[in-house]
This record gives sequence, C-alpha cells and structure tokens, in this order.
Amino acid sequence: MIPDVDNDSIVYINGQYVRLGDATISVLDRGFIFGDGIYEVVPAYNGKPFRMDEHLARLQRSLGAIGIQTGRSTADWKNLVQDMLRRSGLGDCMVYLQVTRGVAKRDHGFPKHCEPTVFCMVSPFKRPDAKAREEGLTAISVPDVRWLHCEIKSVSLLGNVLAKQQAVDAGVDEVVQFRDGNLSEGASCNIWVAKDGVLLAPVRNNLILEGIRYAFLEDLAAKAGVAFQSRVITKQEVAQADELMMTSATKEVLPITTYDGKPVGTGRPGPVYAKLRAGYDQAIAAL
Repeated sequence: MIPDVDNDSIVYINGQYVRLGDATISVLDRGFIFGDGIYEVVPAYNGKPFRMDEHLARLQRSLGAIGIQTGRSTADWKNLVQDMLRRSGLGDCMVYLQVTRGVAKRDHGFPKHCEPTVFCMVSPFKRPDAKAREEGLTAISVPDVRWLHCEIKSVSLLGNVLAKQQAVDAGVDEVVQFRDGNLSEGASCNIWVAKDGVLLAPVRNNLILEGIRYAFLEDLAAKAGVAFQSRVITKQEVAQADELMMTSATKEVLPITTYDGKPVGTGRPGPVYAKLRAGYDQAIAAL
C-alpha cells in the first residue's frame, strides 16, 4: 500500500470499477514499458468540472497525435468523468485520465492489434493557499533539454520530472525553462510575463504544452482590459519582468515573486496578477 493515498477510493480500469489498492495492469503494458500513452487532468470545484470541454479536446488531440484509437467520443469521456465524480463524492478534486496503447509483446513499433488501457481516478484537490496567492512563489531558470513534442500531453514525463527535481534541489517552487535563449515553460506549468501592463505568453507551438489556462487567461486579460501578446520571449525579458506568473490545473494562477534569487518587480504580486486572479475566482464561483 502507498502511504498518504486512499487505497479504498474507487478507480476505473478498462471498464471495471475497483478499489485503488486492487487496481493492476500488466507489466507488458506499453505505458509501463515505453511511456507510450497520454493523460489529462480535469479539475472540479464542489464536484463540478471546470473547463471540461477544453480538457477533453486536448485529450483527443493528444490521442490522435500518437495514433491511439479508443473508439470513445468526447461524450463518452464526459460520461466517465461525471460518473467518477459522482462515485467519489468529493468536492474540490482532480479527475486523472490516462490512456496507453495497451498490452503487447515488447517491441518499439506499434503492435497491429492492441486494446488501449484506460484508467481514471479522482483525488482531493486543495486550492492554492493564501500565502502562495499573497506572497508568491520562487523559481530559478534552467535550460529546457526535453524532446521536441511538448505539445503532446504524454505520460513520458522524465524530462519534466528532472526539471522539477532541479527546483526541489534548489529549494524553490518551480523552474522557468529556456530553449535557445527563449522562454518555454515550467516543469509542469505555463509561465507568463507582465511588462508595462502587457501580459506576454510564449508562442503556442510544439515547444510548450498549451495549458487549458492559456486561452482562459487570454480571455480573462481581455475582460480586465489587460493587453495580451503571444510571442517569443527572451531570457533577458524574463529577468527584467515587472511580474511573473505561472498557471496549471492544480496551481490555477499564482505569482512568482522571486526569480534566480532576486525579487521580481517590487517583490510582491503585481496589478496584472491581481486582475487575473479576480477573474479566475469569479469564474470558479460562477460554476
């Protein structure tokens, strides 16, 4: 049994609902052997999924990008998410979906006949606390040495794990990664820059995983009257930012107030963040 995990919680695995502690897969599952699979995380507030359509659209895109065919429609995925939320009885929580190519003889090429493995679980979700929201997080810059298909939400996360460990070893909350001198993203989040009241985001391409909060923050910025630009952002621009922020399903939107050991701007959460945070909270309250 795994400590600090509710092994009695109900999970879904290939059409069956079982205790987490009883859920098993074959050691020949290609997700285990090769990391050959994708995943998605849908946050829910008070049991209501947040931006589920966008999350499931990305799920389908990632499946298509690596050629996994499940025969499931978006409606099927929605039903599974809703069913798992009902069974969990949780309020604020995260629905984790994972699909691998399935079980086959170990060989790098795709097997001709292979039934995908579908797994789903629901875990409690604690929203970012007041300290993180009001004081901000810490981050350091590191080179981005991952593969060139970061737009796929793959379970092959070793590059992200190694990046996150650099943050852990440095005693900070997150890393800010750069490829060829330009901003890409964090270990498990998108990174945002505010300069002269303008919100800047890296270009949507294969070098970042476009978070579901990417388009959401773009919408929030428009509603708040904050100018928005999606463009190449240099390492120097990040170092000279008035504000830095990060977004993810679990972190929502949070300020980064210390970067490479120096304060960002005033060293406190700034006005652009305050506007985006207010809009984010309003959207959740409206669920």
